[in-house]
Order: sequence, then C-alpha cells, then structure tokens
Amino acid sequence: MLFIGLLLSASSESAGDAATPLPAGSDLDADATTNPREVFHSESLRGRRSYMSNLGNLAFNSPYTLGDTARAAHISCASCHVNGASNPKLFIPGLSTRPGNFDTSNALFNPKTDNGVLDPVTIPSLRGARFLAPYGHDGRTASLRDFVRNVVVNEFAGAEPSAEILDAMVAYIEDIDFLPNPKLDATGHLSAAATPSQRHGEVLFRKPFPNDPALSCATCHVPSEAFVDHRQHDIGSGGLFKTPTLLNANFAAPFFHDGRFDNFDQVIEHFNRVYSLGLAAQDRADLASYLSAVGDGVQPAYRLSGLNVLADINGFVSVLDIAVARHDSEVIALATKSGRDLLQDLAGHYADSAGTANTEGAHERALARTSIAALVQILQRISSEADAGRYGDAASDYLNYRKLSFATVPLVLQSAERWSQFTQ
Repeated sequence: MLFIGLLLSASSESAGDAATPLPAGSDLDADATTNPREVFHSESLRGRRSYMSNLGNLAFNSPYTLGDTARAAHISCASCHVNGASNPKLFIPGLSTRPGNFDTSNALFNPKTDNGVLDPVTIPSLRGARFLAPYGHDGRTASLRDFVRNVVVNEFAGAEPSAEILDAMVAYIEDIDFLPNPKLDATGHLSAAATPSQRHGEVLFRKPFPNDPALSCATCHVPSEAFVDHRQHDIGSGGLFKTPTLLNANFAAPFFHDGRFDNFDQVIEHFNRVYSLGLAAQDRADLASYLSAVGDGVQPAYRLSGLNVLADINGFVSVLDIAVARHDSEVIALATKSGRDLLQDLAGHYADSAGTANTEGAHERALARTSIAALVQILQRISSEADAGRYGDAASDYLNYRKLSFATVPLVLQSAERWSQFTQ
C-alpha cells in the first residue's frame, strides 16, 4: 500500500498551514513514495495476505485510528512509518530536532502524556518487527500488541481500539518482512559475491574489542539472529537502548535512538572513539562497506500512477467483503470513511490546472474525476446501508464497487494518466 501513507498524510506544502494544527515549517515528506514497498511474509508463503493483515494495514494507514489532532492533520501511523519503513524527512518544529526524529511525549497530540522535555527519537522501520522484541528504543515493552496500543491511545490520544483492530494492526506489522538481501546467506554471513573490502569489514565486525575481549560488534548484533541480541546496552549515547537490527539499515538513517548520525562512517567513528578500537582509515572504510552490504535489500518495483494508487485503495476496501458478511459495523465504517477520503484525494490528481488556457486532456481528466466520484458514492451508500442494517444491499453495492473499480475505472484513469499530476 505504497501511496496510502502519502495520501492520508498532508503533503509538505500543506503541512503547517491554516488547514492543519501542525506548526509552520512541518514536513510530512511528500516524497515518501520513494521508499520501497512492504514485502509481506504471508504473500511469500501463500501468495495472498490474510484478512487480518489487510485490516491492520487499513487501520495503520487511517487517521481515524488516532486522536482528534492527528486526524485533523491527516496523520496516520503510516505518516511516520511509510510503507512499513521509516520517514527520514519527517520534521515537526518543536517536536523534532532534525528530520527523521519525533518527540512521542508531547502536548500537541496528547497533553496528558506530555513529559515537558524535548526528547525526540528516530522513527524505526517496522520491517522484520516480529524478530525484534522488545519494542521501543529503550526496549521498555516486551509485547508488540501493548506497544501498538500505547502509540494509538497514549502518544496520539486515539480511542481505545477494539481487540479486533488491535490484533489486526499487530498482524499487519508482523507480516512485514525484511527486504531480501542476496548479499547475505541464511546465517547472516556475507555471500560468495562479497568484495574483499566487505570481507575484511566482516572480520573486523567479529573481532574482539582491544579493551574488552568478551565484546565485539557481533556480540550485540548477532548475525544469525537478525543482527540483534534482544538486550539493552549503554554505548555512550545517553542511556540504555536496545540493540537495533542492521538488516535493511541502508534505508533506516538517521542512526542511533535520537538520529544524531547520518551515515555508517559517523557511527563507526563513535564506536572507534568510545571503545578505543584503534581502527585505521582503511579499517573504518572496510567496516562501513560491510555494514552497507548487510543493510542492503532488493526494493520491489513500483511506479506511482493512478492505476497503482487505485489498486492500493481497493486493497483497503477489500476488507468489506468479509466485514459486510459479518455485519461488522466498526470495520465497515473504517473502510468506507478511509476509502472515501483516499478516492477524493486521488481525484484531485486529475484536477484541471489553475490559471491556464490549455484544455488538452480536459475531457479525460473530467471523466476520471467523475468515475472516481461514482466509487465514492458507492462507498457512501454502503456506509448508510450498513448503518440501517441493510447488509444485503451493502453486499450488492460492494459487488458493484468491485466491478466498477476493477474494470471501467482503471481504463478511464489510464486514458487520463498523461494529463494527471502523476506525470508532472
């Protein structure tokens, strides 16, 4: 669901204006779509995702899951964790000290949990989260379910989620795999294609520290255990923090709990100084080359287009197939409201350009907006029918939605694509 976090979060030019409660200068990263998509474990096993994973993805990407301020700012969990990864450009004045970090205990989103201290932390990637307990930079929470609930209820003042929604969000997060990395074998060792520099870096990574032979980089970042040890350590950065994974770390900068370091070179220099490692310049370069190999990953191909955005929206709305049959009013409301908002935003990408006499493509854009509006109207009817207990009618309308969104509308969007904002 690559584009959803962007659509449901305000773009950089709108963040912090009069339409949102965010302070001026806020940036939610309108370029977040450059982050690679999620790779789902369930799809690699069964070729499809579960209902709970899809429902969790919907809740994760919907501002309606969070509190009033976040909702007014069009912020969802996916605004920070774009495509299940991080958001290195997110910046909110007063809550961030640099792009990519954020104070989770602040008065803007929940005054009740404000600790009165500006103590932002980096936004962690959620890839491979099922392997990375405990949770939080300080490892304060053993349960991912408890951690997710705390974020929703305490950090962002959301209503207490139902057990189903909370379980679904956990199912979605636990379904996100690490990006595959052919540079590593199944045990976390470098593959045969590694360069001499990377291999020397791997030796240095496993080499005991001069002043503490029981300690090495690999002691905490255990290669065979997703490069973590599930423990907290004081590495001279201001307290006890859990060992972060190095897998896919190339996509997770800035580094350390507060984002103080921009790259591997700076991280290596910190350890070289704090632990008196005595690494020469070439050693540091080789170690950085090794970390880059470990942190790499194959990014799924994705081209931002109206067709792909519609497919992502349809993935969210697909939960209606089961929710309507179960008469699940909570999920129906969440799916129809979120789907409506996303479709309306999608329609905006086919708007006529203001202040121009160029009418080329005007008919195609108008037809795109009209066809998307038809989908919005169907979702509104499904919501009203479910509210009235007419679930049979809601099921029929959902079938109409599927027919329209999988057949007619894609052809219309494809015809209008060259004149849309996706190509500008």
